Amino acid sequence: MIERLGKYNRTLQAGLQFKLPFLESVAYAHSLKEEVHNIPNQHAITKDNVKVNISTVLYYKITDPMKASYQVTDPIRAVSLLAQTYMRSQIGLMELDRTFEERDNMNMQVKLSVNKVCD
Repeated sequence: MIERLGKYNRTLQAGLQFKLPFLESVAYAHSLKEEVHNIPNQHAITKDNVKVNISTVLYYKITDPMKASYQVTDPIRAVSLLAQTYMRSQIGLMELDRTFEERDNMNMQVKLSVNKVCD
């Protein structure tokens, strides 16, 4: 993301690129590869009031660097907190026995919810 005199100017693509010294600066640099973010263990309470410990790994990929740079202050932290919130709410809707059986279904629901908000 190139800014000219402090204002967004253009997004650079891969390859050899030039910028004007003193007038333009690289404001943000994002990797467009899929990346992994390890979320610290968190506690959740099931529908039958059992406290469980959840470990989560978040896979993300930035598809629009302009939005990731200028619409959210810290996009990775925002997505991480959103995923944690949805995961805890999904656990809260299930009883302990179902959490082990419905793990794949729960992952899909969290993924769909996060993707809908992140678009």
